[in-house]
Amino acid sequence: MAELNSTPNANRLHIGIFGRTNSGKSSLINIITGQQTSIVSEVAGTTTDPVYKAMEINPLGACVIIDTPGIEDHTSLGAQRLEKTKLAMEKTDVAILVFAANFHGGFGEEYKLLENFQKKKVPVLCLVNSFGQSSELDDLKKNISKRLHGESNVLLVADCSEAGGSDNRSNIIGALSKLMPEDYDEEFITGSLVREDDLVLLVMPQDIQAPKRRLILPQVQTIRELLDRKCTVVSTTTDKLELTLSRLREAPQLIITDSQAFKFVYEHKPAESRLTSFSVLFAAYKGDLKYYVEGAHFIDSLKEKSRVLIAECCTHAPLAEDIGRVKLPRLLRKRFGEGLQVDVVSGTDFPEILTDYDLIIQCGGCMFNRRYVLSRIDKARAASVPMTNYGVAIAHLTGILDKVVM
Repeated sequence: MAELNSTPNANRLHIGIFGRTNSGKSSLINIITGQQTSIVSEVAGTTTDPVYKAMEINPLGACVIIDTPGIEDHTSLGAQRLEKTKLAMEKTDVAILVFAANFHGGFGEEYKLLENFQKKKVPVLCLVNSFGQSSELDDLKKNISKRLHGESNVLLVADCSEAGGSDNRSNIIGALSKLMPEDYDEEFITGSLVREDDLVLLVMPQDIQAPKRRLILPQVQTIRELLDRKCTVVSTTTDKLELTLSRLREAPQLIITDSQAFKFVYEHKPAESRLTSFSVLFAAYKGDLKYYVEGAHFIDSLKEKSRVLIAECCTHAPLAEDIGRVKLPRLLRKRFGEGLQVDVVSGTDFPEILTDYDLIIQCGGCMFNRRYVLSRIDKARAASVPMTNYGVAIAHLTGILDKVVM
Protein backbone atom coordinates (compact mmCIF):
# COMPACT_ATOMS: atom_id res chain seq x y z
CA MET A 1 0.00 0.00 0.00
CA ALA A 2 1.39 3.41 -0.98
CA GLU A 3 2.28 5.80 1.81
CA LEU A 4 -0.09 8.73 2.20
CA ASN A 5 2.76 11.21 1.75
CA SER A 6 4.37 9.45 -1.20
CA THR A 7 4.84 11.47 -4.37
CA PRO A 8 2.58 10.24 -7.21
CA ASN A 9 4.54 9.14 -10.27
CA ALA A 10 2.77 11.79 -12.34
CA ASN A 11 4.52 14.50 -10.30
CA ARG A 12 8.01 13.00 -10.44
CA LEU A 13 10.85 13.99 -12.75
CA HIS A 14 10.80 11.39 -15.55
CA ILE A 15 14.30 10.39 -16.71
CA GLY A 16 14.26 8.20 -19.83
CA ILE A 17 17.23 6.04 -20.89
CA PHE A 18 17.47 5.32 -24.62
CA GLY A 19 19.93 3.60 -26.94
CA ARG A 20 20.73 0.45 -28.87
CA THR A 21 20.25 -3.10 -27.70
CA ASN A 22 23.13 -4.10 -25.40
CA SER A 23 24.53 -0.58 -25.28
CA GLY A 24 24.51 -0.68 -21.48
CA LYS A 25 21.11 0.93 -20.76
CA SER A 26 19.99 -1.64 -18.19
CA SER A 27 23.37 -1.57 -16.46
CA LEU A 28 23.12 2.20 -16.38
CA ILE A 29 19.70 2.20 -14.70
CA ASN A 30 21.03 -0.22 -12.09
CA ILE A 31 23.93 2.16 -11.43
CA ILE A 32 21.61 5.16 -11.05
CA THR A 33 19.11 3.39 -8.80
CA GLY A 34 21.73 1.43 -6.89
CA GLN A 35 19.47 -1.61 -7.26
CA GLN A 36 18.97 -4.59 -9.59
CA THR A 37 16.10 -2.80 -11.32
CA SER A 38 16.64 -4.17 -14.83
CA ILE A 39 17.92 -7.56 -15.99
CA VAL A 40 21.39 -7.34 -17.50
CA SER A 41 22.31 -9.90 -20.15
CA GLU A 42 24.37 -10.25 -23.30
CA VAL A 43 21.27 -11.66 -25.00
CA ALA A 44 19.82 -9.00 -27.30
CA GLY A 45 16.33 -7.79 -26.46
CA THR A 46 16.35 -8.66 -22.76
CA THR A 47 14.41 -5.46 -22.01
CA THR A 48 11.10 -6.09 -23.81
CA ASP A 49 8.99 -3.28 -22.33
CA PRO A 50 9.95 0.01 -20.69
CA VAL A 51 10.74 -0.48 -17.01
CA TYR A 52 9.54 2.35 -14.73
CA LYS A 53 11.30 2.71 -11.38
CA ALA A 54 10.10 5.39 -8.93
CA MET A 55 12.58 6.53 -6.30
CA GLU A 56 14.18 9.49 -4.53
CA ILE A 57 17.58 10.53 -5.87
CA ASN A 58 19.57 13.27 -4.17
CA PRO A 59 19.77 16.06 -5.37
CA LEU A 60 17.24 15.38 -8.15
CA GLY A 61 14.37 14.63 -5.77
CA ALA A 62 11.41 12.39 -6.63
CA CYS A 63 12.12 10.66 -9.97
CA VAL A 64 10.86 7.96 -12.29
CA ILE A 65 13.70 6.21 -14.15
CA ILE A 66 12.59 4.65 -17.45
CA ASP A 67 14.61 1.82 -19.05
CA THR A 68 13.58 1.24 -22.67
CA PRO A 69 14.10 -1.52 -25.28
CA GLY A 70 16.75 -1.10 -27.97
CA ILE A 71 15.86 1.48 -30.61
CA GLU A 72 16.84 -0.91 -33.44
CA ASP A 73 14.76 -3.84 -32.16
CA HIS A 74 14.24 -6.23 -35.11
CA THR A 75 12.53 -9.04 -33.22
CA SER A 76 9.01 -10.21 -34.07
CA LEU A 77 7.64 -7.92 -31.36
CA GLY A 78 9.93 -5.07 -32.33
CA ALA A 79 7.24 -2.77 -33.73
CA GLN A 80 5.14 -3.04 -30.56
CA ARG A 81 8.19 -2.47 -28.37
CA LEU A 82 9.19 0.61 -30.33
CA GLU A 83 5.67 2.00 -29.84
CA LYS A 84 6.17 1.61 -26.11
CA THR A 85 9.51 3.39 -26.43
CA LYS A 86 7.83 6.29 -28.28
CA LEU A 87 5.32 6.53 -25.43
CA ALA A 88 8.19 6.63 -22.93
CA MET A 89 9.75 9.45 -24.97
CA GLU A 90 6.57 11.47 -24.65
CA LYS A 91 6.77 11.17 -20.86
CA THR A 92 10.47 12.01 -20.59
CA ASP A 93 11.47 15.26 -18.86
CA VAL A 94 15.23 14.59 -19.13
CA ALA A 95 16.72 12.01 -21.53
CA ILE A 96 19.89 9.93 -21.31
CA LEU A 97 20.99 8.80 -24.77
CA VAL A 98 23.55 5.98 -24.63
CA PHE A 99 26.14 5.62 -27.40
CA ALA A 100 27.97 2.27 -27.44
CA ALA A 101 31.53 2.95 -28.59
CA ASN A 102 32.02 -0.68 -29.64
CA PHE A 103 29.29 -0.33 -32.27
CA HIS A 104 30.74 0.36 -35.75
CA GLY A 105 27.60 0.60 -37.87
CA GLY A 106 27.12 4.35 -37.48
CA PHE A 107 24.91 6.22 -35.04
CA GLY A 108 22.10 7.33 -37.30
CA GLU A 109 19.38 6.01 -34.99
CA GLU A 110 20.87 7.75 -31.96
CA TYR A 111 21.19 11.04 -33.84
CA LYS A 112 17.52 10.81 -34.92
CA LEU A 113 16.53 10.40 -31.29
CA LEU A 114 18.71 13.34 -30.29
CA GLU A 115 17.12 15.53 -32.95
CA ASN A 116 13.66 14.46 -31.83
CA PHE A 117 14.36 15.43 -28.22
CA GLN A 118 15.87 18.73 -29.31
CA LYS A 119 12.73 19.59 -31.30
CA LYS A 120 10.64 18.92 -28.19
CA LYS A 121 13.12 20.93 -26.08
CA VAL A 122 13.83 17.95 -23.83
CA PRO A 123 17.28 18.21 -22.15
CA VAL A 124 19.56 15.34 -23.21
CA LEU A 125 22.61 13.83 -21.52
CA CYS A 126 24.63 11.96 -24.16
CA LEU A 127 26.51 9.16 -22.45
CA VAL A 128 29.31 7.44 -24.37
CA ASN A 129 29.87 3.93 -23.04
CA SER A 130 33.44 3.20 -24.10
CA PHE A 131 33.46 -0.47 -23.01
CA GLY A 132 37.11 0.09 -22.14
CA GLN A 133 38.01 1.11 -25.71
CA SER A 134 39.82 4.35 -26.56
CA SER A 135 40.00 4.37 -30.35
CA GLU A 136 37.79 6.88 -32.19
CA LEU A 137 36.25 8.12 -28.92
CA ASP A 138 37.41 11.68 -29.52
CA ASP A 139 35.76 11.76 -32.95
CA LEU A 140 32.51 10.37 -31.54
CA LYS A 141 32.46 12.92 -28.74
CA LYS A 142 33.17 15.74 -31.22
CA ASN A 143 30.34 14.60 -33.51
CA ILE A 144 27.89 14.47 -30.62
CA SER A 145 29.01 17.87 -29.29
CA LYS A 146 28.55 19.35 -32.76
CA ARG A 147 24.95 18.14 -32.84
CA LEU A 148 24.48 19.56 -29.35
CA HIS A 149 25.64 22.92 -30.72
CA GLY A 150 28.63 23.06 -28.42
CA GLU A 151 26.79 22.14 -25.24
CA SER A 152 28.89 20.29 -22.70
CA ASN A 153 26.39 17.58 -21.76
CA VAL A 154 28.43 14.68 -23.16
CA LEU A 155 29.73 12.23 -20.58
CA LEU A 156 32.27 9.46 -21.18
CA VAL A 157 31.83 6.36 -19.04
CA ALA A 158 34.74 3.96 -19.16
CA ASP A 159 32.72 0.99 -17.92
CA CYS A 160 28.93 1.25 -17.87
CA SER A 161 28.39 -1.73 -15.60
CA GLU A 162 27.66 -2.33 -11.95
CA ALA A 163 31.43 -2.81 -11.57
CA GLY A 164 31.90 0.76 -12.75
CA GLY A 165 31.68 1.89 -9.14
CA SER A 166 30.17 4.88 -7.40
CA ASP A 167 32.14 7.36 -9.53
CA ASN A 168 29.91 6.63 -12.51
CA ARG A 169 26.77 7.18 -10.42
CA SER A 170 28.08 10.43 -8.97
CA ASN A 171 29.13 11.78 -12.38
CA ILE A 172 25.86 10.83 -14.07
CA ILE A 173 23.62 12.26 -11.36
CA GLY A 174 25.75 15.41 -11.24
CA ALA A 175 25.34 15.86 -15.00
CA LEU A 176 21.56 15.23 -14.77
CA SER A 177 21.16 17.81 -12.01
CA LYS A 178 22.59 20.45 -14.34
CA LEU A 179 20.03 19.54 -17.02
CA MET A 180 16.92 19.74 -14.85
CA PRO A 181 14.47 22.41 -16.08
CA GLU A 182 14.96 25.51 -13.92
CA ASP A 183 11.25 25.86 -13.17
CA TYR A 184 10.68 22.15 -12.53
CA ASP A 185 8.39 21.50 -9.55
CA GLU A 186 7.97 25.23 -8.89
CA GLU A 187 4.43 25.50 -10.25
CA PHE A 188 1.45 25.50 -7.92
CA ILE A 189 -1.83 23.72 -8.66
CA THR A 190 -3.67 26.78 -7.36
CA GLY A 191 -1.30 29.17 -9.13
CA SER A 192 -1.74 32.77 -8.01
CA LEU A 193 -5.35 32.27 -6.92
CA VAL A 194 -4.59 32.01 -3.19
CA ARG A 195 -2.51 33.77 -0.59
CA GLU A 196 -1.52 32.89 2.95
CA ASP A 197 -4.48 32.94 5.38
CA ASP A 198 -7.10 32.68 2.61
CA LEU A 199 -10.21 30.64 3.40
CA VAL A 200 -10.68 28.06 0.64
CA LEU A 201 -13.79 25.91 0.35
CA LEU A 202 -13.58 22.60 -1.52
CA VAL A 203 -16.84 21.17 -2.86
CA MET A 204 -16.30 17.46 -3.46
CA PRO A 205 -19.27 15.31 -4.49
CA GLN A 206 -18.99 11.80 -3.05
CA ASP A 207 -21.16 10.09 -5.65
CA ILE A 208 -20.90 6.61 -7.14
CA GLN A 209 -17.72 7.64 -9.00
CA ALA A 210 -15.84 8.50 -5.80
CA PRO A 211 -13.64 5.66 -4.48
CA LYS A 212 -14.96 4.25 -1.22
CA ARG A 213 -13.29 5.78 1.87
CA ARG A 214 -10.78 7.64 -0.30
CA LEU A 215 -10.42 10.96 -2.08
CA ILE A 216 -9.38 11.20 -5.70
CA LEU A 217 -5.84 12.33 -6.49
CA PRO A 218 -6.58 15.97 -7.54
CA GLN A 219 -8.45 16.55 -4.27
CA VAL A 220 -5.64 15.10 -2.16
CA GLN A 221 -2.94 17.07 -3.96
CA THR A 222 -4.89 20.32 -3.80
CA ILE A 223 -5.58 19.97 -0.07
CA ARG A 224 -1.91 19.25 0.64
CA GLU A 225 -0.79 22.27 -1.41
CA LEU A 226 -3.28 24.62 0.28
CA LEU A 227 -2.06 23.48 3.70
CA ASP A 228 1.54 24.06 2.60
CA ARG A 229 0.53 27.56 1.46
CA LYS A 230 -0.91 28.28 4.92
CA CYS A 231 -4.53 28.52 3.80
CA THR A 232 -7.54 27.53 5.87
CA VAL A 233 -9.19 24.61 4.08
CA VAL A 234 -12.83 23.60 4.50
CA SER A 235 -14.30 20.63 2.63
CA THR A 236 -17.92 19.75 1.95
CA THR A 237 -20.15 17.86 -0.45
CA THR A 238 -22.51 19.46 -2.94
CA ASP A 239 -25.65 18.66 -0.95
CA LYS A 240 -24.15 20.30 2.17
CA LEU A 241 -22.86 23.44 0.42
CA GLU A 242 -25.54 25.82 1.72
CA LEU A 243 -25.28 24.46 5.27
CA THR A 244 -21.48 24.79 5.21
CA LEU A 245 -21.63 28.38 3.95
CA SER A 246 -24.13 29.29 6.68
CA ARG A 247 -21.71 28.07 9.34
CA LEU A 248 -18.77 30.10 8.10
CA ARG A 249 -18.12 33.50 9.68
CA GLU A 250 -16.94 34.92 6.36
CA ALA A 251 -17.29 34.07 2.70
CA PRO A 252 -14.45 31.94 1.27
CA GLN A 253 -11.96 33.83 -0.88
CA LEU A 254 -11.97 30.88 -3.28
CA ILE A 255 -14.27 27.93 -3.92
CA ILE A 256 -12.90 24.90 -5.79
CA THR A 257 -15.51 22.44 -6.99
CA ASP A 258 -15.79 19.29 -9.01
CA SER A 259 -16.61 20.38 -12.56
CA GLN A 260 -19.80 18.33 -12.53
CA ALA A 261 -21.20 20.65 -9.85
CA PHE A 262 -20.12 23.89 -11.54
CA LYS A 263 -23.60 25.25 -12.25
CA PHE A 264 -25.07 24.41 -8.83
CA VAL A 265 -22.12 25.87 -6.90
CA TYR A 266 -22.11 29.03 -9.02
CA GLU A 267 -25.81 29.59 -8.35
CA HIS A 268 -25.41 29.12 -4.57
CA LYS A 269 -22.03 30.67 -3.79
CA PRO A 270 -21.54 34.10 -2.14
CA ALA A 271 -21.11 36.83 -4.74
CA GLU A 272 -17.67 37.78 -3.41
CA SER A 273 -16.29 34.22 -3.56
CA ARG A 274 -14.31 33.37 -6.67
CA LEU A 275 -15.01 30.01 -8.30
CA THR A 276 -12.91 27.44 -10.14
CA SER A 277 -12.73 23.66 -10.42
CA PHE A 278 -10.16 20.94 -9.86
CA SER A 279 -10.17 20.17 -13.58
CA VAL A 280 -9.59 23.81 -14.55
CA LEU A 281 -6.71 24.05 -12.06
CA PHE A 282 -5.14 20.90 -13.53
CA ALA A 283 -5.69 22.23 -17.05
CA ALA A 284 -3.12 24.90 -16.19
CA TYR A 285 -0.95 22.72 -13.95
CA LYS A 286 -0.60 19.82 -16.39
CA GLY A 287 -1.50 21.34 -19.76
CA ASP A 288 -2.05 24.66 -21.53
CA LEU A 289 -5.04 26.51 -20.07
CA LYS A 290 -5.08 29.29 -22.68
CA TYR A 291 -5.15 26.71 -25.47
CA TYR A 292 -7.95 24.80 -23.73
CA VAL A 293 -10.05 27.97 -23.39
CA GLU A 294 -9.55 28.72 -27.07
CA GLY A 295 -10.59 25.14 -27.86
CA ALA A 296 -13.76 25.44 -25.78
CA HIS A 297 -15.10 28.13 -28.09
CA PHE A 298 -15.01 25.62 -30.96
CA ILE A 299 -17.75 23.71 -29.14
CA ASP A 300 -20.22 26.24 -30.54
CA SER A 301 -19.34 25.21 -34.11
CA LEU A 302 -20.17 21.51 -33.57
CA LYS A 303 -23.04 19.99 -35.52
CA GLU A 304 -25.09 16.83 -35.09
CA LYS A 305 -22.80 14.91 -37.45
CA SER A 306 -19.60 16.11 -35.78
CA ARG A 307 -17.16 13.71 -34.13
CA VAL A 308 -15.68 14.33 -30.68
CA LEU A 309 -12.83 12.48 -28.94
CA ILE A 310 -12.89 12.31 -25.14
CA ALA A 311 -9.47 11.37 -23.76
CA GLU A 312 -9.36 10.15 -20.18
CA CYS A 313 -6.16 9.35 -18.29
CA CYS A 314 -7.73 7.00 -15.76
CA THR A 315 -8.32 3.35 -16.56
CA HIS A 316 -11.00 2.81 -13.92
CA ALA A 317 -14.00 0.61 -14.64
CA PRO A 318 -16.71 3.04 -15.81
CA LEU A 319 -19.75 3.30 -13.56
CA ALA A 320 -23.14 4.96 -13.92
CA GLU A 321 -22.92 8.73 -14.50
CA ASP A 322 -19.25 8.54 -15.51
CA ILE A 323 -18.21 12.07 -16.48
CA GLY A 324 -16.30 11.11 -19.64
CA ARG A 325 -18.57 8.35 -20.91
CA VAL A 326 -21.97 9.62 -19.78
CA LYS A 327 -22.21 13.19 -18.51
CA LEU A 328 -20.11 15.02 -21.11
CA PRO A 329 -21.62 13.13 -24.09
CA ARG A 330 -25.08 13.84 -22.64
CA LEU A 331 -24.36 17.58 -22.38
CA LEU A 332 -23.04 17.67 -25.94
CA ARG A 333 -25.89 15.65 -27.46
CA LYS A 334 -28.50 17.67 -25.60
CA ARG A 335 -27.18 20.73 -27.41
CA PHE A 336 -26.22 19.33 -30.81
CA GLY A 337 -28.41 16.26 -31.27
CA GLU A 338 -28.26 12.52 -30.67
CA GLY A 339 -26.36 11.98 -33.93
CA LEU A 340 -23.19 13.52 -32.46
CA GLN A 341 -20.48 10.83 -32.46
CA VAL A 342 -18.40 10.61 -29.27
CA ASP A 343 -15.38 8.29 -29.00
CA VAL A 344 -13.77 7.64 -25.60
CA VAL A 345 -10.21 6.46 -24.99
CA SER A 346 -8.53 5.89 -21.63
CA GLY A 347 -5.07 5.45 -20.17
CA THR A 348 -2.29 5.95 -22.69
CA ASP A 349 -4.54 5.08 -25.65
CA PHE A 350 -4.60 8.04 -28.02
CA PRO A 351 -5.33 7.86 -31.77
CA GLU A 352 -2.45 8.33 -34.18
CA ILE A 353 -4.81 10.04 -36.64
CA LEU A 354 -6.66 12.98 -35.11
CA THR A 355 -7.91 14.69 -38.24
CA ASP A 356 -11.08 12.58 -38.14
CA TYR A 357 -12.22 14.60 -35.12
CA ASP A 358 -13.77 18.05 -34.84
CA LEU A 359 -12.86 18.46 -31.17
CA ILE A 360 -10.80 16.72 -28.45
CA ILE A 361 -11.76 16.96 -24.78
CA GLN A 362 -8.92 15.93 -22.45
CA CYS A 363 -9.42 15.16 -18.75
CA GLY A 364 -7.43 17.00 -16.08
CA GLY A 365 -4.46 14.68 -16.58
CA CYS A 366 -3.73 14.10 -12.89
CA MET A 367 -2.44 10.57 -13.62
CA PHE A 368 0.11 11.74 -16.23
CA ASN A 369 3.10 14.04 -15.96
CA ARG A 370 2.93 17.46 -17.61
CA ARG A 371 5.36 16.49 -20.38
CA TYR A 372 3.02 13.73 -21.61
CA VAL A 373 -0.10 15.90 -21.52
CA LEU A 374 1.73 18.60 -23.48
CA SER A 375 2.73 15.96 -26.06
CA ARG A 376 -0.98 15.32 -26.67
CA ILE A 377 -1.57 19.04 -27.07
CA ASP A 378 1.29 19.19 -29.59
CA LYS A 379 -0.34 16.38 -31.60
CA ALA A 380 -3.68 18.19 -31.61
CA ARG A 381 -2.03 21.41 -32.73
CA ALA A 382 -0.12 19.59 -35.48
CA ALA A 383 -3.41 18.09 -36.73
CA SER A 384 -5.19 21.48 -36.45
CA VAL A 385 -7.86 19.91 -34.23
CA PRO A 386 -9.12 22.13 -31.38
CA MET A 387 -8.67 20.72 -27.89
CA THR A 388 -10.12 21.60 -24.50
CA ASN A 389 -10.48 19.87 -21.13
CA TYR A 390 -13.30 18.55 -18.94
CA GLY A 391 -13.65 21.51 -16.59
CA VAL A 392 -13.25 24.19 -19.25
CA ALA A 393 -15.73 22.41 -21.55
CA ILE A 394 -18.36 21.99 -18.81
CA ALA A 395 -17.99 25.64 -17.73
CA HIS A 396 -18.51 26.69 -21.36
CA LEU A 397 -21.49 24.38 -21.87
CA THR A 398 -23.16 25.67 -18.70
CA GLY A 399 -22.52 29.29 -19.68
CA ILE A 400 -20.23 30.28 -16.81
CA LEU A 401 -16.76 30.04 -18.35
CA ASP A 402 -16.30 33.81 -18.09
CA LYS A 403 -17.22 33.62 -14.37
CA VAL A 404 -14.53 31.04 -13.55
CA VAL A 405 -11.19 32.27 -12.24
CA MET A 406 -8.07 30.76 -13.80
